[in-house]
Amino acid sequence: MLKLINQTVEYLKDKGFDQPEIGIILGTGLGKLVNEINILKEVSYNHIPNFPTATVEFHKGKLIFGELAGKKVIVMQGRFHVYEGYTLQDVTYPVRIMQKLGIKTLLVSNASGAINLNFKKGELMLINDHINLQGSSPLAFKGVSELGERFTDMSAPYDEKMNLAFKTIAKANNITLHEGVYASVVGPQLETKAEYRMLKIIGADAVGMSTVPEIIVANHLKLNVAAVSVLTDECDPDNLKPVNINEIIEMATKAEPNMIVLFKALIKTL
Repeated sequence: MLKLINQTVEYLKDKGFDQPEIGIILGTGLGKLVNEINILKEVSYNHIPNFPTATVEFHKGKLIFGELAGKKVIVMQGRFHVYEGYTLQDVTYPVRIMQKLGIKTLLVSNASGAINLNFKKGELMLINDHINLQGSSPLAFKGVSELGERFTDMSAPYDEKMNLAFKTIAKANNITLHEGVYASVVGPQLETKAEYRMLKIIGADAVGMSTVPEIIVANHLKLNVAAVSVLTDECDPDNLKPVNINEIIEMATKAEPNMIVLFKALIKTL
């Protein structure tokens, strides 16, 4: 894998991706943050050697380098999922590339369903811990120890300082920001009533199909990490309605301005 990583990194350096400080992964319906960036370079995923390609229709497939809030950032506009047929190593490959290019901090966003019924759709949740239900680990491969500590510590995967800063920013801007545990499942099907009940019992506040693999690899690479979910639907097993993907996208779009305020203000403090 090291050889592939070096090939990809050389290609991006040649394209002008020069020493980014912060990596950002944009989730479902959260692509508009790029409008806030002074874009210096951008490359489609399908042009980058060894890079996966985004196949989900509402995930654009671009890697962007530029300036945001006075910092050099590298932004994934569109991410990869196991449900697209990728391995966990494919899904997390871009995190390894961003780290090799120079990032020290990774910020992640996603859309998720609210398991905690005190949380409402359209609100945001700061992730303070997670449950990996993807069925494997992105670190479960031969040669992983060449890239970092195999037995990565996960006692505090999310950076407490950044989480505190997010909460302070949210309060100052009157943004509802819950805090909770994110469960990551494979998908792409949505959950059954029984699965929602199980998720609640095991301590999840929200559920989605991404993020945790990237967080595990970021910790493996000793990056500082923070992640925020847009809650796009309410997962009440006693009152469950058929899911409407368009409504989920709409909710993510509605919450996007608050997400942009949080991310921009946090980046200023880093």
